[in-house]
Amino acid sequence: MEKGLYKVYKKQVVPALLKEFQYKNIEEAPKILKVSINRGLGEESRSSKELEASLKELAMISGQMPIVNKAKKSVAGFKIRDGMPVGASVTLRREKMYAFLERLIHITLPRIRDFRGISAEGFDGRGNYNLGIKDQLIFPEMNYDDVNQLQGLDIAITTSAKTDEEGYSLLKTLGMPLKAI
Repeated sequence: MEKGLYKVYKKQVVPALLKEFQYKNIEEAPKILKVSINRGLGEESRSSKELEASLKELAMISGQMPIVNKAKKSVAGFKIRDGMPVGASVTLRREKMYAFLERLIHITLPRIRDFRGISAEGFDGRGNYNLGIKDQLIFPEMNYDDVNQLQGLDIAITTSAKTDEEGYSLLKTLGMPLKAI
């Protein structure tokens, strides 16, 4: 069953992109492939209690249990040892991806103080968009009393678009509050 943002994509976004870029086939229209949510743990990696709290927060935000990324080699300057947890990440696809994007676009981003849209400079040259969030309290799933430390996270939206203009048009038509390029 088609729900929410996926329905909007099929009914409104694809026809608009076909018209705008003169695609001859529906499959040429760019689509969102995955959404990756990443968080560096920093000092939290030393304490297992804070590590578990951070993983729980990321699971609440994304709706999926994150994996722990471990250091591949030791770096004495950062006091990191081989195999130590250094980050956590979640990759969302299909239904969970569209549900997360819908919450991000319609609920979470408007909760940012003095929000006037997100920068269009987050595109990487291949149509993918990267967004950094400074604190996790803008997500409605987070309870202010349960948060020990404010910590940001990175969101990478991977699309099948070949250029930034196609990616911008895809996200803008989906309702992402992007500023003009």
